[in-house]
Amino acid sequence: MDCYFHSNVPSVAPCIECGKPICATCRDERGGCPSCRLAAKVEAATATRHQIPGQVPPRPAPASVRGAATVATAPDPVESRALVALGYPLWPLALISLLDRKQSRSLRRQAFQALGFNVGFFGFWALLSLIAQIPFLGFSAWVLVPLLAPLFLVASVYYGIKTWNGDDVRIPVVTSWLDERLPRGTTD
Repeated sequence: MDCYFHSNVPSVAPCIECGKPICATCRDERGGCPSCRLAAKVEAATATRHQIPGQVPPRPAPASVRGAATVATAPDPVESRALVALGYPLWPLALISLLDRKQSRSLRRQAFQALGFNVGFFGFWALLSLIAQIPFLGFSAWVLVPLLAPLFLVASVYYGIKTWNGDDVRIPVVTSWLDERLPRGTTD
């Protein structure tokens, strides 16, 4: 049997207090385990503490309830957000927005995502058009090719509006690919 605290280390004996199997490293001279020793220390520390008279102040709310602490940064200029937002339906504007030096890292990342979105959609269109040339498989692809234009229009407007509002846009394949190549801190 393995030690409760160390995987793949054989146990020597069970703990004298809780009965967990422990190895020679975890066992003390009395035969106790680290968790029993820690529990005894905590109990001894709380037993010697004196009660403070008066009311106990309420505990602060956890960070998940309060909201994460954010660093105050200046909002992105309206022109830069508009240029990046229009880069989703019109890819040359995303290229132009990368030339803006006043742009924040998040907007630069959104511009790269807009370019990736356009390249990905063009690649998917090219793949379906190529499959459509195959004699028996092509019929199913020809049904999907006309649906790509409205899908592109709706998706690009949706992602553009989210970018315009300052939301974090997550495009399914493009964002994960971009996260691998450009971590959050090194897009500038």
